[in-house]
Amino acid sequence: MNELPKTMRGVLLTGHGGLDKLEIRDDIPVPEPGADDVLIRVGAAAVNNTDINTRTGWYSKDDGASGDASWTGNAVRFPLIQGADVCGRIVAVGDKVSKNRLNERVLIEPCLTKANGKILESPWYLGSDCNGGFSEYTVVASGHAYQVESSLSDVELASFPCSYSTAENLLTRAGVDAHDTVLVTGASGGVGSAVVQLAKARRAKVIAITSPAKSDSVKSLGAERILFREDSVVQALGNSSVDVVIDLVAGEQWSGLLDVLKPSGNYATAGAIGGPLVELDVRTLYLKDLSLFGCTVLEKEIFSNLIRRIERNDIVAVVAMTFPVSQIAEAQKRFAAKKHTGKIVLTLTEDMQYQAKDI
Repeated sequence: MNELPKTMRGVLLTGHGGLDKLEIRDDIPVPEPGADDVLIRVGAAAVNNTDINTRTGWYSKDDGASGDASWTGNAVRFPLIQGADVCGRIVAVGDKVSKNRLNERVLIEPCLTKANGKILESPWYLGSDCNGGFSEYTVVASGHAYQVESSLSDVELASFPCSYSTAENLLTRAGVDAHDTVLVTGASGGVGSAVVQLAKARRAKVIAITSPAKSDSVKSLGAERILFREDSVVQALGNSSVDVVIDLVAGEQWSGLLDVLKPSGNYATAGAIGGPLVELDVRTLYLKDLSLFGCTVLEKEIFSNLIRRIERNDIVAVVAMTFPVSQIAEAQKRFAAKKHTGKIVLTLTEDMQYQAKDI
């Protein structure tokens, strides 16, 4: 094995704010794995909402003034290497990790229960509470690096970890099965498109909310019916018409999502891209015996289940665009424009440094 370099290329987030807070550096020290860790040479890492939200301080209710602006509400420690969606290969291992793991191709579980050699009291999120994958190398506890055997490229595999584990967690918490009709908001985004696929893998009926321009691509993923963002879900579907709502949008039309749930229906959320403040009529909640699930921490079995689905080709990678890591600002601009379906992925290895392109 070639000797590892002392420094690496990557992106440092230097504080809360705009794109000017993203600094491309070639002199970042390569991290050293602790006894229980593995060092991963990153091949590709996808962009997601957490990167934007952490940078802008969106998770904080006072715009980051109190410092509690990471995904899990902890203070962000700057400079920070972001990037929660990581595919790469193990190139070094800690003293307590088997050397048989060397050269394994892995995906990193983004919701961490162990870091810095310790069991965490509350989970950390990769790239928000600790350094992530927007660099040539990253370190993670061995148990969070899952070997994956697949013919998919690093770019395609990097589209899975955050979005698909979040989607699988939402569906698991909401108890979705083959008897359910599921309404999915934000269905063209990374998590939304994953929810559509994974709900279909459970043989559920899927109704997806998206824009007219993206309706065909969302339908091709398995949605049986498409609603547009401007539509009233109550007028389109009727009261008490769906079993489960998977919501990534919230916003002004949120109350209608509870209206269309059947009695004893389940609502699960892991996002609020349409606005975090909503109006709730508590009578709807208790008179219909609804259950509301906020889904942040992954259930224990979620990521291993996702790896099996990838290896069985139960789901497909939905990649909208790729950029070299040096073009992270442009990638985040494209991401924020929300004109794409699926994931935007950054490449890290030299042989994958090419101009942004559609896949």
